[in-house]
Amino acid sequence: MASIKDKLSRNLEESMTAQVEKEARDLELSDQELFSFAEYDEKEGEKTGYSNYSYWGSTMRMFLKNKGAVLMLVLMMAILIFTVIQPYLPGQMDPNLVNTDAQRFIPLRNVPPGADFWFGTNSIGQDLWARIWTGTRTSLFIGFSVALVEAVIGITVGVLWGYLRHLDFLFTEIYNVLDNIPHTIILILIAYIMTPSVKTLIFAMSLTGWIGMARFIRNQILIIRDRDYNLASRCLGTPTYRLVVKNLLPYLVSVIMLRMALSIPAAIGSEVFITYIGLGLPATTPGLGRLIEEGRVVMMNASQRYQLIYPTLILSIVTISFYIIGNAFSDAADPKNHR
Repeated sequence: MASIKDKLSRNLEESMTAQVEKEARDLELSDQELFSFAEYDEKEGEKTGYSNYSYWGSTMRMFLKNKGAVLMLVLMMAILIFTVIQPYLPGQMDPNLVNTDAQRFIPLRNVPPGADFWFGTNSIGQDLWARIWTGTRTSLFIGFSVALVEAVIGITVGVLWGYLRHLDFLFTEIYNVLDNIPHTIILILIAYIMTPSVKTLIFAMSLTGWIGMARFIRNQILIIRDRDYNLASRCLGTPTYRLVVKNLLPYLVSVIMLRMALSIPAAIGSEVFITYIGLGLPATTPGLGRLIEEGRVVMMNASQRYQLIYPTLILSIVTISFYIIGNAFSDAADPKNHR
């Protein structure tokens, strides 16, 4: 037993001695032997730091996932293209031409839809097909023009109002004055005072229409103006215009596009209202508002209701399409929804 115990003691002592000697050798090793420095590969560094993320690419991918919005976009694009090329197609009639019977020389009034007149004629013999597409072109032009003017003025005023603190009082007072004037009263007064025309309607709608956009942009600018990345940009000496264009406005793309998309049907609705009360466009300039007003007059006659149904159907498609497209694009343009 003693020999076995001595043998175990010697083995343990030798093991501990070897371990101590190994630790001593390790302590004597230089830093160069203990650590191996990783080599830098420029190509690998570029590869690991690369991202194929694209804001507009991701926005389009998210938008295309919404099948309903894509369908409405295709339908809206088809209507836009057709309204442009319709006058140049063969067999198209003048929208203001009064069609008459070649034998009796009397106007072809209230002719129902058929082979000669696809959408029928109105109460004085004008072709509704030509008038509806001309009216759609006129109403869309008014809608796009008003939306563009409201966007340019509204975004400019909203950015100045929200970013430049010393202008806040001035713009707030201007807003309070203009916002308390009913928009309908302005439309009626301008349409009554000025010569009825497309330019008059665009001017009347744009005169105070930008206020809502400016107020909305101002509120959004106030929220994001003093965030860390904007403060850092100012500390680095970034010019104000560049900070606004690069840091602030891209953040608001989705909401701006949504408001612009909703401004178009709103402007068309205002044109319909102004024409409905007898002010609006002249008789020689068809618009959806005038067509709906003409159809309303004869709507109690069952055989002539087509004069109200067709322009109302086109107006409904346009307004609903812009509403769905605007909401879908707003969601798609929000970076939070990008994957």
